[in-house]
Amino acid sequence: QVQLEESGGGLVQPGGSLRLSCTASGSLLDSFAVYWYRQAPGKQREVVAIIGSSGHTTVASSVEGRFTISRNNAKDTIFLQMNDLQSEDTGVYTCHYGNSWGQGTQVTVSS
Repeated sequence: QVQLEESGGGLVQPGGSLRLSCTASGSLLDSFAVYWYRQAPGKQREVVAIIGSSGHTTVASSVEGRFTISRNNAKDTIFLQMNDLQSEDTGVYTCHYGNSWGQGTQVTVSS
């Protein structure tokens, strides 16, 4: 079973940027779609971005124009580029592939 590890979270001021990474071990990320979820304090987990096995991408309307999902050529890492971050983007960001979930990485947007 593939293992997923997220990295790149942290504290950033409003308007700032972060790039999250979801790195796989045990398998390439090329058979199924990869999802980035986030869960804000007190809220349900929501899908933020998806990249299909073909490379087709979709982002939630709440982050459209600010977030971009992509995949490296080796197909073992998925990136989530987050620009113009706002306080409502605060949460734990987790990647999901097949039956595997990462542990999540905390993103905090605050001045």
